[in-house]
Amino acid sequence: QVQLVESGGGSVQAGGSLRLSCAASGSTFSSSRMGWFRQAPGKEREFVASLWWSGANIVYSNSVKGRFTISRDNAKNTVVLQMNSLKPEDTAVYFCAATKSVVGPFDYWGQGTQVTVSS
Repeated sequence: QVQLVESGGGSVQAGGSLRLSCAASGSTFSSSRMGWFRQAPGKEREFVASLWWSGANIVYSNSVKGRFTISRDNAKNTVVLQMNSLKPEDTAVYFCAATKSVVGPFDYWGQGTQVTVSS
């Protein structure tokens, strides 16, 4: 009952910035967890960042900590991933994800948006 749509991907030079947005619709509530994952060519999908819909319990992967920021706008039902100081290794398809479980796996997924960082 949750639909997720990502936007904001594109191509950027190393050192540049991009702002990804995830628009959520359907049934949501404050205990829901929202997250961003990415999948590079030939690699498995990996965790990037997450937070509860309330804004609490923000977590980042070590590879993006200090460069990326996850936030949410409850009024607009959106989750944003601000990506700064981008590196070529950040190139991947970025997916928005959600779950209504406190500790369970993410089980709602968007279609993904491509991010390409050139050197």
